[in-house]
Amino acid sequence: MFPPRTPTRVQKAHTSILTIYDFLAKYERWTREGGAKGCDFALGNPQNMPLDGFVSALREATTPQNPAWYAYKSNEASSREVVRASLKKLTGMEYPGENIFMTNGATGALLVIMNALIGSDDEVLYNNPPWFFYEGMILNSGGKPVAVNVDPTTSDLDIDAIERAITENTRFIIVNSPNNPTGKIYSPETLKRLGLALEAASRSIGRPIYLVSDEVYRAVAYDGAEFHSPTKFYTNSIMIYSYGKTLLTPGQRAGYIALSPEIENVEELRTILYSSQILSGWAMTSALMQHCLPQLEKLSLDVGTLQRRRDRFVAGLRACGYEVRVPEGAFYVTPKSPIEDDVAFTDTLAKEGVFCLPGSVVKMPGHFRASLTASDEMVERALPIFASARAKVLESGREGVKV
Repeated sequence: MFPPRTPTRVQKAHTSILTIYDFLAKYERWTREGGAKGCDFALGNPQNMPLDGFVSALREATTPQNPAWYAYKSNEASSREVVRASLKKLTGMEYPGENIFMTNGATGALLVIMNALIGSDDEVLYNNPPWFFYEGMILNSGGKPVAVNVDPTTSDLDIDAIERAITENTRFIIVNSPNNPTGKIYSPETLKRLGLALEAASRSIGRPIYLVSDEVYRAVAYDGAEFHSPTKFYTNSIMIYSYGKTLLTPGQRAGYIALSPEIENVEELRTILYSSQILSGWAMTSALMQHCLPQLEKLSLDVGTLQRRRDRFVAGLRACGYEVRVPEGAFYVTPKSPIEDDVAFTDTLAKEGVFCLPGSVVKMPGHFRASLTASDEMVERALPIFASARAKVLESGREGVKV
């Protein structure tokens, strides 16, 4: 399977993403064959036209204003100032500009952090079920991924389990709120307990255990719920953010890393993160997106529209007989599959033109994930198909319908 002398870390990383790798190949075929009639709930891709303000900002930024308009860009002072103002409003804290690193979205931010901080014996904790690339990225950076199950009833962080999972080799923990795939928003009480646990563990070990706060969905909170940044409850925190979710433009990569104002070893962290940006393929936000940033910071997708779609979709699925929780935030609903084999069931849906992610890909076997970024029209077309597919597999009297 691998070329001679392929590093072990690369082999492990590749193996860890085989389920999503296989799904993406299948998904490409589904969308190609389904065409305009397909109902795409699979990956959080936009199914409506982008925000007018986003298009206008891009259009205006393409016109160069000086010879260096499209020159190499780093962590531009103007971009850092936009982010500083945003973080002051979000957290109440004053972030030094030097603590902000402009990246190619949140994935680029994670890559920079992992390449900078992970050593061969280091362990990285993250919640389970997770975003499907955490494990592979940790392995590819040479670390050991440690998944910690969330509370099965509430989907909340299990602080006791996190404390038990921490060892002398723990380098950092990734916390994703609102969470993908569960939609859980972690409360201040939970985050305070987490901060206290990390402080105690750091004292015991004799060095900081960092908290990496993945906040890409923080603008997407429903029913008046308030998002609280985990970075407010723990000094040694590193925030990552992407504008791609807030603007629903995941193909235009723009995001950042922000070191908490009172984080320990800040000078050393600044140096190693900047080096990692350079050595990770000049992992800075592009010139065009940095020119747009003052306008982009003002924009957001319509959360009210997403919430109404969530309510209609959840109610419709329940009327069809599905068991499904109501997400508090983010883009996804995760119904229970009517059969144990979630891959077979999503294949059954795909034959009828409805595309969903098997729960196995996000460590939720027996479920499937559907994105609220589908259009309202797709929801209405898909609900009868969800109903008929469920009836079909249940009437078959066996698990694993032929697809």
